[in-house]
Amino acid sequence: MPRPFWSGQIQISLVSFGIKLFPATEAKSEIRFHQLSRKSGERIKHQKVSEDEGPIEKSEIVKGYEYRKGEYVTIEPEEIEHLRIPSRHTLEVTQFVDMDELDPEFFEKPYFVVPENDVQAEAFAVVRKALLTTKKAGLGKIAFGGREHLVGLSAPADKLAGMMAYTMRYPEELRDPTKYFGDIKRVAVDEDQLSLAMELIKRKTTKFAPEKFKDEYEAALRELVEAKVKNAPIPRDVPAPKSAKVINLMDALKKSVRGDTVPPAKKTIAKSVATGSSSKGITLVKPPTAKSGKSRKSA
Repeated sequence: MPRPFWSGQIQISLVSFGIKLFPATEAKSEIRFHQLSRKSGERIKHQKVSEDEGPIEKSEIVKGYEYRKGEYVTIEPEEIEHLRIPSRHTLEVTQFVDMDELDPEFFEKPYFVVPENDVQAEAFAVVRKALLTTKKAGLGKIAFGGREHLVGLSAPADKLAGMMAYTMRYPEELRDPTKYFGDIKRVAVDEDQLSLAMELIKRKTTKFAPEKFKDEYEAALRELVEAKVKNAPIPRDVPAPKSAKVINLMDALKKSVRGDTVPPAKKTIAKSVATGSSSKGITLVKPPTAKSGKSRKSA
């Protein structure tokens, strides 16, 4: 098992037991870019520079807070490490809420929660079962990464014997929705259109299968890189011309319910991208041969 991201105690009133948190997500993108000089193709290196001293080593850099214009108080890393914050070591659950009370906009990052060891497993299992049965989430705070995070603790039924913790955003971090939604025109909803829209939703409703969703941008980017490496034609998307035709909402809903959802033209374009052939909406670009073995420059 990898090293835990955070370890400490969960405290609920007088009940306390040890846990470990592990990040539940990871970056899967394998495409990594470096910054190069357009002229020479050499890697660009970044240095931290002082106006008086020139390049500065990382070990010689400290944090500074500007308390007055041009005047700073310096903070050493070990001083931050020893801040007196109880939540650095203990997640105190201060309240419980219904799961449906937590709007998705508050959730930030998920973590797997496991008991610290077998001795802690009994208390862990009891609290997990209680959360699962009552469909509640516990709220508390944990300090890590330079700030104190609001955390939601839950027990999803599909997570075997474990629990989930989610770092959450504070209310002041969320923008005021009225600034964005306030100007939306209020319109009366046609009942026939609503009925068709609901039928369309019903027909396209299936069990959530996350493995069906792939990062197509990553795949297209990899295809681009491989084409450049091989000096092969590059499929390039051309924006479709704007149409002045006014779409009738009722007609669109009726056709969607009947299953007329993908125009033939789009299927043709998708096939041409997969095969590398030319088609309407796709331009094949031949990249120039690289002049240097150090890098293959873009056209």
